[in-house]
Amino acid sequence: MLITGADGEVGHGLIQQLSQRANHLPIVVLDIRKLDHALRSAVSRIIVGDILDNKLLETLSTEYEIDTIIHLAALLSTSSEFNPENAHRVNVQGTVNLLKLAVDQGQARGQPVKFIYASSIAAYGVPGLAAKQAAGAVCEEQYLNPITMYGCNKLYCEHLGRYYARHYRQLSVQRSVGVDFRCVRFPGLISALTVPTGGTSDYAPEMLHAAAQNKPYASFVREDTTIPFMVMPDAIKALLLLADAPREALTQLVYNVTSFSRSAEQLAHMVRSAFPGAEIAFEPADARQSIVDSWPAEVDDSAARRDWHWAPDYDAGRAFNDYLIPTIAERYRQTEG
Repeated sequence: MLITGADGEVGHGLIQQLSQRANHLPIVVLDIRKLDHALRSAVSRIIVGDILDNKLLETLSTEYEIDTIIHLAALLSTSSEFNPENAHRVNVQGTVNLLKLAVDQGQARGQPVKFIYASSIAAYGVPGLAAKQAAGAVCEEQYLNPITMYGCNKLYCEHLGRYYARHYRQLSVQRSVGVDFRCVRFPGLISALTVPTGGTSDYAPEMLHAAAQNKPYASFVREDTTIPFMVMPDAIKALLLLADAPREALTQLVYNVTSFSRSAEQLAHMVRSAFPGAEIAFEPADARQSIVDSWPAEVDDSAARRDWHWAPDYDAGRAFNDYLIPTIAERYRQTEG
């Protein structure tokens, strides 16, 4: 198994979960940074490198038999807006490179390589607030008009996955083998273990981190801003469930997953309940506000629930009360100590 972007938190969680399986396969990880020291014993090899490095990927293909690729590496939404051309190179060409690696490995093995792709709610583009309010829970094929480079990249890579899965399967008479492409389209992800880095949906965790430090916080979105969210343990669960699902059970290649939808004001209320002294104001930033306004307030994940028995472990109450608030509060208690 190859995991790209392995030094991010999703990668960390995947490695921890996979290493606890009794019959887990060897794990090779690839990232532009060294893997966290605590996880190094759980993997077979750590490769520090770039998914744009074709020679590196060719070396990987010759040295390893890879049956599964979990592709997490990407430049995220806000940073992609500052350098869209570089984002396109990393997010699109990097994905093409890995799909080609999957094809080469599949042909060598005589059976398709599973390619698990982490997509995003940024693939959507709802045309306005009225449409957003009227849309209800949006399914995988609706409102696919992203307004950010990151969203364009994610949507295009979903289509690339479909192409590679179909194209090489159609060439099977020439002894070609397709790619078993499977995609999870994530909502906003919230982690208790890492500090938010200015992502487009980071207003939720930023509220919590500021409150836990007794610092005032000004949200960059309006009070009524609503998008779906999911905490990190459920994101890891979704990836593993989809990877483990029998191919014949899957009726589509791209699946929404979600846990809970809340407005920014509702999130602020939950934070204030846990930290009564929390000072949370709302000072919308036009650029990021317009991006979040283009994302659905809810997504329909009924296909994932039907096909591979997806269900989140954390609703909003449990996400905040059992996971986010205790973990983040303890983080800053230890810092103060």
